[in-house]
Amino acid sequence: MNYDAVFDKWHEECGVFGIYDRHLDVARYTYWGLFALQHRGQESAGIAVTNGDDIELAKNMGLLTEAIKELPKLKGHIATGHVRYSTTGSNSPRNIQPLVIHYQDGHMGVAHNGNLTNALAIRRQLEDDGSVFQTTMDSEVIVNLIARSKAATIEDRIVEAVNKIEGAYSIVINTTNALIGIRDPHGYRPLCLGKTEHGYVLASETCALDVIKAEFIRHIEPGEMVIINDEGVRSRIYAPVEKIEKKLCVFEYIYFARSDSNIDGQSVYETRLNMGRELARETKYDADIVMSIPDSGTTAALGYARESGIPFAEGLIKNRYSGRTFIKPNQEERELAVRMKLNAVPEVVAGKRIVLIDDSIVRGTTSGLIVKMLKEAGAKEVYMCISSPAIEYSCHYGIDTSVRKELIAATHTVEQIREYIKADKLHYLTQEGLCRAITNLESHEMCFACFDGDYAVAVPEEQEEGVKYVLE
Repeated sequence: MNYDAVFDKWHEECGVFGIYDRHLDVARYTYWGLFALQHRGQESAGIAVTNGDDIELAKNMGLLTEAIKELPKLKGHIATGHVRYSTTGSNSPRNIQPLVIHYQDGHMGVAHNGNLTNALAIRRQLEDDGSVFQTTMDSEVIVNLIARSKAATIEDRIVEAVNKIEGAYSIVINTTNALIGIRDPHGYRPLCLGKTEHGYVLASETCALDVIKAEFIRHIEPGEMVIINDEGVRSRIYAPVEKIEKKLCVFEYIYFARSDSNIDGQSVYETRLNMGRELARETKYDADIVMSIPDSGTTAALGYARESGIPFAEGLIKNRYSGRTFIKPNQEERELAVRMKLNAVPEVVAGKRIVLIDDSIVRGTTSGLIVKMLKEAGAKEVYMCISSPAIEYSCHYGIDTSVRKELIAATHTVEQIREYIKADKLHYLTQEGLCRAITNLESHEMCFACFDGDYAVAVPEEQEEGVKYVLE
């Protein structure tokens, strides 16, 4: 399992970044952009730079600062970058992106965010036709389809390739003479366009534009491809109209995106405040303080406090230097790992009725330990509030998810979960409340499949129970 087992969170697969600018050190700017997107992927990082004639790649395992010790030396004007969590394929050096290939018409670097639901079927077909794969990622399927296309131009090759794949993808590609961004017909994963003084930028989130002082222009639309070169930016709707149906992953607002980002016209920070306000309206709990499990529940907790009038307090302190902690072999060590990351403040919590806010419960392994910690510190009662509906179904569109049987809400009622984590009360935000919190989008424009099992893109039988696409 690749998610942080102690904090029991789902993780987004990765973040992508691209820049086209003949006046900037594009490798350095890509590094800064990826630094802003580090929350989207902490397993590996890579940067590919091209000057049109040659391409150079720097990549390695680990955080960006560990992975990229030395930037590409090639003085180019186009670059793509990637930070990764693995959802398909193993956590291995050979799976680091961008993927760089050389083919008969030149070279390209490809960075992909998302997960393809039909990748395994396409890969088997390509292998039967003689294709050789170097990685276990679904992203390499895209590269092979582009390279094998007989279309006249690289742009048409890409269109032909992406019209064969299904699932979630935001892709940034640097060719010999262009930077290209593609968003799938449902827009599951975000992608935005920004402008530097002499060029343009593509990024998973607007926070990456802010860090390099690029001006935000707009979000790429579902089913759209943008082509950036010396002539500027050109848009092309590549997907058939009947296939375009916006279904942005709602977890971008709940947890994945940085609070200072704007996703498809909606402030993430304001959305999380609204989620807390909706929780307060739905529960109307009589309590002494509102707290969060830092940092995932903090903004929603502030919203709850403002709406309810109950004061916000920092009753849990997070150790920001503990790093990622993986699954522990027994309950005692798991509890120790939680205490390495979080500690209760007795002076704040003792004798208090606490509204405790978090964004989600996946397997329930952490929530109970935190409730126990607060009770041991003297809390009188703990009312757990979750700023999303209960997660009952696996995600197949780019989230590092448990198989369905491991999702506690798939096999337990809310009351059973409350008893399991030993909270005095437990409330999940309703789907209606979540929709009210996201003011800029209609409910039909978001994907709620992990809550209700309504998958907009068909899921192959071998993936229905959350089986990972792993080929080795």
